[in-house]
Amino acid sequence: MSDGDSLRYDVVVIGAGPAGLAFAITAKRTRPEWSVAVLEKAATLGAHTLSGAVIEPAFVDRLLPGWRDVPLDIQVPVQSDRFAYLSARRQWTLPTPPTMRNHGNLIISLGALVRRLGTVAEGLGVEIFPGFAAVEPLWDEAGALAGVRVGDAGRMRDGSAGPNFSPGIEVRAPVTVVAEGCRGSLAKTLIRHFELDRGKEPQTYGLGMKELWQLPKGRTRPGTVLHTIGWPLPRETYGGGFVYHLDQDRLAIGFVVGLDYHDPDFSPFEAFQTFKHHPSLKGLFAGGEILSAGARSLIEGGYGALPTLEMPGGLLVGDAGGTLNVPKIKGVHMALGSGILAAEHLAGSGSSAGFDAHFRRSPIGRELYRVRNIRPGFRAGLFAGLANAALETLTRGYLPWTLHNSADWATLRSRSDPGPRAVVPVARTLPPGDRLAFVDLAATRHEESQPVHLHVADTAICITQCMPRFDNPCTRFCPAAVYEIVTDSRGPRLQINAANCVHCKACDIKDPYEIITWVPPEGGSGPSYANL
Repeated sequence: MSDGDSLRYDVVVIGAGPAGLAFAITAKRTRPEWSVAVLEKAATLGAHTLSGAVIEPAFVDRLLPGWRDVPLDIQVPVQSDRFAYLSARRQWTLPTPPTMRNHGNLIISLGALVRRLGTVAEGLGVEIFPGFAAVEPLWDEAGALAGVRVGDAGRMRDGSAGPNFSPGIEVRAPVTVVAEGCRGSLAKTLIRHFELDRGKEPQTYGLGMKELWQLPKGRTRPGTVLHTIGWPLPRETYGGGFVYHLDQDRLAIGFVVGLDYHDPDFSPFEAFQTFKHHPSLKGLFAGGEILSAGARSLIEGGYGALPTLEMPGGLLVGDAGGTLNVPKIKGVHMALGSGILAAEHLAGSGSSAGFDAHFRRSPIGRELYRVRNIRPGFRAGLFAGLANAALETLTRGYLPWTLHNSADWATLRSRSDPGPRAVVPVARTLPPGDRLAFVDLAATRHEESQPVHLHVADTAICITQCMPRFDNPCTRFCPAAVYEIVTDSRGPRLQINAANCVHCKACDIKDPYEIITWVPPEGGSGPSYANL
């Protein structure tokens, strides 16, 4: 419904990812009389969606009966699993942990699944608005969340209204479901405002990068899944690689780095490109080409860092709430499950109250609890982490303690401090040649005239404090060359190449001075991922 400059619904959902669309579909099926709107910052559904993605399909089967009969653009049953440790020259096969076994699972394009879910949601009467980014919460008289304001369009860099300026609108609802994914700007605001993280562990994150390749005919073995640990990461740094063999001679390769790493000289992008040159992998790519590439952050804090998932007038679902199961390397089923659970709770109770306890008692909440100590255990290094993971798996998470996290922004060593340093990258012969080529493969587009959506509170800190202590790690942890130190007649200064941004949000997480804030850009800008 429209009311002047406001739109009013029974429920408004922020984010058309798996969690938001699972909520919307379940809500309309359960309460068809409800009006449900979904706001999505990307220009088209799936354009900002990136995942590995090996999925447990049970919740998709529930939401989309018969969906396997009309395959997605990428939909390959897993045929074999392998888990390996890499040194610089060799690869050793390790026992595959029970949490990582993928019998019965599927390798898919999450973007393609999102598009399918969106079609079903619209068929049920859900109103979906691509290109509408929620920029700030709205409040009612009692201080409860009452909806969101959608950002202005056409505002110039200096803040003035451009020739095609249109003011933002208000979208109001008794319940707002925040499903905007990892490190969403609205969720970040609401968690702080309502102190939803009080008494919780600090949240921690990873940075994932992925490429989709077209290889020469007969090169791939469809359904083969490989996960790796070890080289090229220092033993103190959490992370690893993945290689998924798809159909039609396509292959997905990716790399994930825990953003609690210590070395200020470390570059996740360089580590990914170095990983591709391992002697056991490099030959796969000869004669191939990259079809698409991208990066995103993963929320890795687990159960101990899980914020309270309810607030007056609102709910957090999916990665916005931190539901990724890190040891499984899976978040899609958790996102879908939390969206379904939230819709059923709201339909049954009529209120957001009680959802947090309901989630924690649910099978997916208990699944997250059982693995709560595995990711924090890697703070002590790779081999200590593997030993702890084995113990936690054997005891099924029933040990009477919860290990602690560290905030990622606080973990960097000063460059003058001793400690393991970044692995020297190998000479690269595989594409992409550099980060700008990687950005081009992400099909990233931002209007040059729009306001910069990366806010640095005090750029003087970058030169007077960060440069001597850390040598500006933003120029290395960003995989898209957004941050650059340039020198002119006035001396060094920070230059922000915001048009490169792929919305991974690593800068909002890893900046050691917490002065970088990522906010949604205007009008659907950003990457346009193809089958990632």
